[in-house]
Amino acid sequence: MLSTAKVASLLVFALPSVIAHGGVLSWANAGNWYWGLNPYDTIVGQVSTLRPWYSYNPIQNATDPTVACNNNGTNNNALGGTQQTVSVAAGSAVTAYWNQVWPHNTGPVLTYLAQCPGSTCNGVDSTTLKWFKIQQAGLVSGTQYNGTWAAGVMITQNSSWTTTIPATVPSGSYLIRWETIALHSMPAQFYPECAQITITGGGSLAPTAAQLVTFPGGYSNTDPGLNIDIYGQTAMIWTNYTIPGPPLYGSSGSTSSVSATSTHSTTTTPTTVASSTTHSTTSTTSTSSTSAASGTGTPVAEYGQCGGTGWTGGTTCVSPYVCTVSNAYYSQCLPA
Repeated sequence: MLSTAKVASLLVFALPSVIAHGGVLSWANAGNWYWGLNPYDTIVGQVSTLRPWYSYNPIQNATDPTVACNNNGTNNNALGGTQQTVSVAAGSAVTAYWNQVWPHNTGPVLTYLAQCPGSTCNGVDSTTLKWFKIQQAGLVSGTQYNGTWAAGVMITQNSSWTTTIPATVPSGSYLIRWETIALHSMPAQFYPECAQITITGGGSLAPTAAQLVTFPGGYSNTDPGLNIDIYGQTAMIWTNYTIPGPPLYGSSGSTSSVSATSTHSTTTTPTTVASSTTHSTTSTTSTSSTSAASGTGTPVAEYGQCGGTGWTGGTTCVSPYVCTVSNAYYSQCLPA
């Protein structure tokens, strides 16, 4: 069997030498690792849970239809391949793996869900769906010019990003959308990828109208978090950054400008190759809880941020949720 390191090296050498960008090549959940598509091969015969994407080039127009699930993002079955759907338990962690080493360390990382109207997402046009954001991270520390960004954190985590599917999300068929936005150039560069999942064991908290957007439509090229010159004089001193998109699912306020936002510090390490599409992984999560009783400010809704370096918002959670420390930069209201 090939080692993980060997598999990773083969992936890198198999890619065209002109690559300067990329996307999500695989993802993991509950001990399984699912391969994506090879964008430069014919789609015919390829099997994946990821919606097809054809090139490693970035999307630089927020109104482009491909900003939903990359280019082309159409259902794989319609293109001559085989589209898979994976069951994911509500409350479980999902890890997306970008190509290594991801080259852009300046910008946010975000995760969205969109529920499909029927019993499957097969054949569903991703541009017609309503998306809601379940996780976001932007400028973790420092200034816009030389600070630590979520994309940089992702790179240090083996070019991976872990998101917990909220336990309150209703069960059903969904597209999950991973995205990183590179701010090293203007206009900004969008790198979205989507996979088809079925959420099981979910709750009953539907997203509010304010938390739902379409893609395109969820962003504008003039948004403060996109129309940004990180090499300008202002960026040399600014420690704030407005993450684009709607308010977070489960939150009561609008998307805010924060100086420190990160994510659960969860490491998912591939260990063995199980098949051409599934790999075994071991996941470990280390978190600790803070005392909600000792917090201050307006109570924060479930899954909202309640602490971390530079955080100036509320540090208590609405009952019965507890402010749980993910890392030095981010605490989140989670079930006790």
